[in-house]
Amino acid sequence: MQRSDIETGFFATEGSPPVRWLVAPGLTDYGDAVDFMEERAEAIARGGADELVWLVEHPPLYTAGTSADESDLLSPGRFPVHRTGRGGEYTYHGPGQRVAYVMLDLKRRRCDVRAFVSALEAWVIDTLAGMNIRGERREDRVGVWVARPERPALPDGTAAEDKIAAIGIRLRRWVSFHGISINVEPDLEHFSGIVPCGVTAHGVTSIVDLGLPVTMADTDIALRQSFETIFGPTSD
Repeated sequence: MQRSDIETGFFATEGSPPVRWLVAPGLTDYGDAVDFMEERAEAIARGGADELVWLVEHPPLYTAGTSADESDLLSPGRFPVHRTGRGGEYTYHGPGQRVAYVMLDLKRRRCDVRAFVSALEAWVIDTLAGMNIRGERREDRVGVWVARPERPALPDGTAAEDKIAAIGIRLRRWVSFHGISINVEPDLEHFSGIVPCGVTAHGVTSIVDLGLPVTMADTDIALRQSFETIFGPTSD
């Protein structure tokens, strides 16, 4: 799904308040973030809080999703490892990576997990398209990928490509939490301590690594514009 294929309001809701949009300053402790998300998701499910997109950066750490294979943690003592209830395998979070935690009530939208994941992928792809980056989805791999035609193909003939964004969500009472991460300008060497998302054949890249002098603030603006295209209006 590319920018021109995204239907306005694809996963929007009518009759509900705008989704709150919150950007956290500095670095956010991962454990504190999980506690906050769980409390907020419960409040949303009860009807006691607005839906929320929370943008954070974390200090360097690895997270293990529900499908994580222990053998994919290559450097166990390098950074803290957090076991988490989101789907997926091992991921890295750290400075220079924008993490967007998405707390939406799918009962107000569509109770369709596959469609929701597709909408999150579309959000990332549309955001990158606004920066002249062609992000692509893969049927056999979660996340968003960028082709690297300047590099030789793999031994099996597969074209070289790198992962630029990860997606991992959890639902409780049809309210989502966890979300997406986009590599803006993280230390890419930090990914070497894991097999990111269990994929060994391809690498990891970032917006800046692709040669674009984009800041975190630039990324946040693009994320918000694309989010509203797919999910509906936001408010501060």
